[in-house]
Amino acid sequence: MRRYWKYIKPYLSAFIVGPILMIVEVIGEVVMPLLLSNIIDHGVIGNRGIGYILAMGGAMVLTALVMMGGGVGGAYFAIKASTGFGNDLRKDLFNRIQQFTFRNIDRFQTGSLITRLTNDITQVQNMIQMLLRLALRAPGMMIGALIMAFALNAELALVILCVIPLLSLAVWFILKTAFPRFTAMQRKLDVLNTATQENLTNIRVVKSFVRERHEEEKFSRANADLKETTLSALRVVIFSFPVMMLAMNITVLAVVWFGGRQIIAGDMTSGVLTAFVNYVFQILFSLMMVSFIFLNGSRAMASLRRIREVLDTEIDLTDEEARRKDLKVQHGRIEFRGVHFKYYKNNEKWVLEDINLVIEPGETVGIIGSTGSGKTSLVQLIPRLYDADRGEVLVDGVNVKDYALKNLRDGVGIVLQKNVLFSGTIRENLKWGNEDATDEEMIRCAEIAQAHGFVSSFEKGYDTELGQGGVNVSGGQKQRLCIARALLKKPKILILDDSTSAVDTATEARIREGLNEALRGTTKIIIAQRISSVMNADKIVVLDNGRVAGVGTHEELLQTCEAYAEIYSSQTDRQVTAS
Repeated sequence: MRRYWKYIKPYLSAFIVGPILMIVEVIGEVVMPLLLSNIIDHGVIGNRGIGYILAMGGAMVLTALVMMGGGVGGAYFAIKASTGFGNDLRKDLFNRIQQFTFRNIDRFQTGSLITRLTNDITQVQNMIQMLLRLALRAPGMMIGALIMAFALNAELALVILCVIPLLSLAVWFILKTAFPRFTAMQRKLDVLNTATQENLTNIRVVKSFVRERHEEEKFSRANADLKETTLSALRVVIFSFPVMMLAMNITVLAVVWFGGRQIIAGDMTSGVLTAFVNYVFQILFSLMMVSFIFLNGSRAMASLRRIREVLDTEIDLTDEEARRKDLKVQHGRIEFRGVHFKYYKNNEKWVLEDINLVIEPGETVGIIGSTGSGKTSLVQLIPRLYDADRGEVLVDGVNVKDYALKNLRDGVGIVLQKNVLFSGTIRENLKWGNEDATDEEMIRCAEIAQAHGFVSSFEKGYDTELGQGGVNVSGGQKQRLCIARALLKKPKILILDDSTSAVDTATEARIREGLNEALRGTTKIIIAQRISSVMNADKIVVLDNGRVAGVGTHEELLQTCEAYAEIYSSQTDRQVTAS
């Protein structure tokens, strides 16, 4: 509970006032049957006259108004407290996810994180609202009604005590049975959200492969699983509440039966029996409210456990132990010293093994190799998207772990393999690189990336709205916008991870030329599949199965590196054999 105090404290007054106002409503509910009993016994049967009846009726109206004020006020403060709690918790959960490393994100599915941010927090929020409205009201009503019932007729009140253990057993059954079922239901909701998210994000791929039917069947299976799991959880409710209603009705019948016999015998008045029946209903309904709290509480606890899984996830890559937090990247010199890396620690095979490499400031370095050779993994170690398992990665002679993450990543511009744009205008997307960039700087970077031409052809130019993920621009246009965005950072190190694969060779050549002219002092790393993309680099690094197979210029590697010669031969139909 201590960890959630921070979400309660800002709304502490609402957490206190809300339940107090609900108690006001409870007091009114307990008083009302007694006033009704007086009207029947003294006003009607006792012939005290219309004045007494009007006085008691006025007291009931006044009590009802006070109850309404308490109920409305209690509901308002309960909503205020629970909504504030949910808002702050959701914000912290989202911020926690923003701190996740790639390895942390790999542990959770995107759909699962979305469910936890939305549905799970909503369940907790609703539970808090219910607790503030019912947690004191239900036991308060039960205690008050029991006291009044015993005060009116202790012998008849024993009937109620017989049924309370049975209803308590039903509540225990709900708690024991519902919790694991609601946990399973939330997992099925994860699967459904993941399927939906993947389909909507990749709808163009689905349509291009005519896989609508497959996706419909996949969604139907996930939806059917969720339905069955939900029904399994709600069967507890379906079974429990009729049983409780039966117990209530049997209790009322027993009270009326024994109470009627006492009236005939002259031991009880009609008004007292009427009040007593009302108190019976209050007691039994309060027990039903308690069971409802437990039922929703079991679902909320399942959701809260899933929220804690995210909040308690250990961030495996931080700068808390960084020794040079004020240091910024100044030159862009990069060195790998005996670097080993793998994504899953229990894997036997290294993704990168014994990498030793030096890249001098301002150099243009190409990285080439077969698919799965570790090219992307290598460059992701530079801005610490992952950490090396062994060895060191140094920037300007300083271990990357000694930089503050913000300072390190501010000095590195990276265009990843998967180019991502966000909903908003082209201008807003480009200013991710530098939110203070002027229009002149933005246009200059777009010109270097060969993006200004097609952007200018749009009716609204840089104010053109992009769809989610940039779906209304082509793959090549998306790549060029991502390059322009990275250039706006004015990085000391620029990494292009196969980021011109969708661009024709002539445009790619103009991009390379623009980068060489505009970024003479910037260290440039270009990962490519085509040798033509890197053959003019200052040096080329050849990776093969996670190891450095060769380093040198194009001409040198043709003579000395068999892997490079094979790639060149396969792409040019020219047979070259390395010596």
